[in-house]
Amino acid sequence: MSQQRTAIVTGAARGIGAAVARRLSSDGHAVAVIDLDEDACAGTVDAITTAGGKAIAVGADVSDEEAVTAAYARVEAELGAPTILVNNAGIIRDNMLFKMSVAEWDAVMNVHLRGAFLMSRGAQKHMVDAKFGRIVNLSSTSALGNRGQANYSAAKAGLQGFTKTLAIELGKFGITANAIAPGFIETEMTAATAARVGVDYEDFKKFSAQQIPVARVGQPEDIAATASFLTSEESGFVSGQVIYVAGGPKD
Repeated sequence: MSQQRTAIVTGAARGIGAAVARRLSSDGHAVAVIDLDEDACAGTVDAITTAGGKAIAVGADVSDEEAVTAAYARVEAELGAPTILVNNAGIIRDNMLFKMSVAEWDAVMNVHLRGAFLMSRGAQKHMVDAKFGRIVNLSSTSALGNRGQANYSAAKAGLQGFTKTLAIELGKFGITANAIAPGFIETEMTAATAARVGVDYEDFKKFSAQQIPVARVGQPEDIAATASFLTSEESGFVSGQVIYVAGGPKD
């Protein structure tokens, strides 16, 4: 098994983040489960510790500089210096452009972009010191454009440029940066999307699966498996890449 490291996964209370946290634990790492509400992280932490892993719950708003600084201090004190970071925290505030408020735009930008910036900036010193680092940013197929998601699409496309720049700046220190762009994944967020557009969720999944070459919707574990590879030691020559995990080709 590879060396045990300390990993941070943001937005890890549920969905994709929770699956990634569980997978990184099964890979042998200690995991800091970060979400806005610390109590909401209990389920993920319990699943990890019950399986014999090591995890802590950390409540933090990733878009708040002081909260991120405090979170890093806790992680380092309780688990050790983090050298794996998965920036998964994200929100949606969907609306058509003519109805989108500045608050809806800013909220999405702050969590996705400012959050990934603050978390990555906080991690890089530990990674440089260790001469090893793995940063994985969660983008989305929405980065290619999606009706009603001007804010989310812009943020997810922004994360791709951010990822490529981190790869260029940090590569010489043994740090890689990659992005995963999920397609349709069965989570509470996609269920909320179906509810918003007034479609039964089972029908929504069935329709979506018909558009996907592998003829099924994705599961959080599909993303976790990709994150497992990108955070591994053997992925060291893969950097600055955007991997679409969408059941078919995207470009």
